Amino acid sequence: MAHIKLNNEELPGIRGLLDFRPETAKPLLALAETLLRGESGLSSGEREIIAASVSFKNDCHFCHTSHAAAAAAHLQTGLGLIDEIKAGLPDTPVSDKLRALLNVAHQVQKGGKHVTDDDVAAARTAGATDQEIHDTVLIAAAFCMFNRYVDGLATWAPQPNEAYKEMGERMAFVGYGKS
Repeated sequence: MAHIKLNNEELPGIRGLLDFRPETAKPLLALAETLLRGESGLSSGEREIIAASVSFKNDCHFCHTSHAAAAAAHLQTGLGLIDEIKAGLPDTPVSDKLRALLNVAHQVQKGGKHVTDDDVAAARTAGATDQEIHDTVLIAAAFCMFNRYVDGLATWAPQPNEAYKEMGERMAFVGYGKS
């Protein structure tokens, strides 16, 4: 049970929190929509992988699994991608650029000052643009906040990967904050 009395205790993770405070939900959903589905040199699937990977590193089951399911929907890979992200994508064909950006995101997850000139240079060498590096850092930072919001208020989350399939498809194909 959440640390606070939510309006709808049936809604898992951030969904219950967004329902609790619609006035704070609006800018949070707009941020997620812009970061994960807006214009970018990175595909929405790649950006969802970054969000899911940071969320896994933060031990936020709801955010990791829902955003990994959204990545799977975008990339049409199946829900096995959820566990692949947990394992660090060892057998998943992703670009060197995404791997370098994931390293940057993981440094941000530890703390912003962990990102080094060498991390950024490696991302650039792999083909990342300044906008893609910027967006990666902002996605990682935002998901640290989202993860702490979800877990700091002790929301509940379904455990099985399959429980996130429909949610991931809705996030991928409908968007954030849209019906």
